[in-house]
Amino acid sequence: MSNTSNTALEQWIKEVAELTKPDRIVWCNGSQDEYQGLVDEMLANGTLSKLNQDDYPNCYLHRSDPRDVARVEGATMICTKTEIDAGPNNIWMEPTAAHEKIDAMFDGCMQGRTMYVVPYCMGPIASPLSRCGVEVTDSPYVVANMKIMTRMGQSALNRIEKEGNFVKGLHSTGELDPDRRFIMHFPEELSIKSYGSGYGGNALLGKKCHALRIASYQARSEGWLAEHMLILGLTNPEGVTRYVAAAFPSACGKTNLAMLVPPESHKGWKVSTIGDDIAWLQPGKDGKLYAINPEAGFFGVVPGTSPKTNYNAYKSIEQDTIFTNVGVTADNNPYWEGKESGETPVINWKGEPMTSETDNGPAAHPNSRFTAHATYNPVYSPESENPGGVPIDAIIFGGRRRELAPLIYEAKDWAHGVLVGAGMASETTAAATGQVGVVRRDPMAMKPFCGYNFADYFGHWLSMSEKSDNLPGVFHVNWFRRDEDGRFLWPGFGENLRVLRWALDRVDGKADAVETAIGYLPTAESLDTNDLDIAADDLEAILSIDKNQWAAEMQAVGEYLESYGERLPAALRDEYKKVQAALAA
Repeated sequence: MSNTSNTALEQWIKEVAELTKPDRIVWCNGSQDEYQGLVDEMLANGTLSKLNQDDYPNCYLHRSDPRDVARVEGATMICTKTEIDAGPNNIWMEPTAAHEKIDAMFDGCMQGRTMYVVPYCMGPIASPLSRCGVEVTDSPYVVANMKIMTRMGQSALNRIEKEGNFVKGLHSTGELDPDRRFIMHFPEELSIKSYGSGYGGNALLGKKCHALRIASYQARSEGWLAEHMLILGLTNPEGVTRYVAAAFPSACGKTNLAMLVPPESHKGWKVSTIGDDIAWLQPGKDGKLYAINPEAGFFGVVPGTSPKTNYNAYKSIEQDTIFTNVGVTADNNPYWEGKESGETPVINWKGEPMTSETDNGPAAHPNSRFTAHATYNPVYSPESENPGGVPIDAIIFGGRRRELAPLIYEAKDWAHGVLVGAGMASETTAAATGQVGVVRRDPMAMKPFCGYNFADYFGHWLSMSEKSDNLPGVFHVNWFRRDEDGRFLWPGFGENLRVLRWALDRVDGKADAVETAIGYLPTAESLDTNDLDIAADDLEAILSIDKNQWAAEMQAVGEYLESYGERLPAALRDEYKKVQAALAA
């Protein structure tokens, strides 16, 4: 008997089964009983271990292969018919050759294993902005994570059968051999094939693979945006809520900002979380961009998460959470650097004892993760389920820069805002394999995630101004400025609310600013620093620019953008030349 009325889905599952040769096939329904059954199976075979159920009820620890702990950008490919459509921002492989290469690995790979069929919906089931997919995987860990991270199961399958459209994702952990690890995307076919990794972004195909790489391609063809952005609501003491979307490279504070706790000086202000990682934005009838978070959970970097740094994230992960690659205390509680709980780790993320005689690195891997339900966030917003999305008033780009970038500046118009996003640069973090602390260009925080040529992507962003005259204001922030001694000049965390307020006041035409060559900067008086312990010299440093540094920066931005060749939109070239001319004046 068929498990679906969708003949295309039924045929694809049959083909995958013939290729991978699983012992059995399970169609996942997304029920809690199904989830618990998967957990019990993984506890029995050692894939998961139970944490202290009194302190962390229904929380479990997963340890991945030590060679499989982060995204692998060098093995992540975009497979389009022509190389130029993938662009120099991606590793390209011709689709026929790519299918042949990875299918040879899939051949018989599920023998002795169960093949799980996971229908899922990215976004609220009833939202016209949502899109569906089906992931086929041999990893119960992946299924359990997809249960938390997506609207997964029968309701998603019902929508697929009604609409007929879905993204196809095929995944196997394979042998976990780094030399046989590939994450291949076929945007023109709306399909994904991932082999050889069990790590989050490589294996949870609804996340970066679908919701960004494939969705960005879909968004371009359908007239919307799929972005690596958080979405937060900011409610003032009068009860008026405004929404902000913000793009930061991984591990640069997206989750902290999405769950910001207003400081004591801002009684009556509230922040609510729509999403902490991905936003899909579509023009509404009023010309505003409306955004949904396509995810249903958080797959966050856990080191550094404490009641002080991110109270709401800390509370979100105290129950029903899967921890990956953290340490363990003597009380069998999860442990990570920066937890600030007073506990001592006795086992590290590799499962090795930690003793004073043994130098075996941090207790938790720097890219260790939590998978948690969004609804457990104390500032979860019910608007996360709004089928129409929420109206975005401001878009914020940001990065990790010790020097150069001021605390905040505003783009002069939409086209200039696209340049600000396209020229983004940040110091690399542990979220991706490779050297940490190197400054690299990361346009719109999408460098690892854009499913097509960046030049065409920039053009698509520019084209949004043709669809609306009511687009959000665009800003750039940098919480990470330091002095010569390495001291942070801005307190950050909850105090970042002051910066968000200035941005929204600028959108409303209420806040003063100084026009500079790079955009509008706050005056010292227009940025609320009441009750804030910050020296006048530090405030001046973060609210000013060094024209010589910026001249060098814009030269580097121009060279980077020109690397995309003749496809680079002329309007973007004009924008950076405008800034260069203003800096030279």
